[in-house]
Amino acid sequence: MATARPFLMFTGNAQAAIDLYVATLPNSRITRVERYAQGEPGPVDTVKVAAFTLCGREFMCSDSPVKHDFTFTPSSSIFVEFSTEEELDRAFAILSDEGKVYMPLGNYGFSQRFGWLSDRFGVSWQLNLNPESDNLPTPEPLRGSA
Repeated sequence: MATARPFLMFTGNAQAAIDLYVATLPNSRITRVERYAQGEPGPVDTVKVAAFTLCGREFMCSDSPVKHDFTFTPSSSIFVEFSTEEELDRAFAILSDEGKVYMPLGNYGFSQRFGWLSDRFGVSWQLNLNPESDNLPTPEPLRGSA
């Protein structure tokens, strides 16, 4: 059976990123971390490969020992829907701290409460209040609908 999961490549700060994400997002945990040992290509104790769960979805990451001409880009992002405004606001505040806000939390028409940011590690996040959340007003029916 084939599986697919997002894989994030860091350059020495993977453990700090994993710790922040797992502490910030619900239903999240670290499942496995393998570290570079003496004599291996990466700096000792950095993350060779890690698996972790965010909001019930499995992710993987590593600290690349190779220096690249690229890093994370906002064109790929992690989209998270929250069931309460409080959860959304908390996560947005934590993840945007020392990061960059592309779209502050607000009503953009396609969502009553949405924000887009890159965290201090460069990972891009789109955070949204679930439109089926109980704390939103019920939308008016479309004209002509029964």
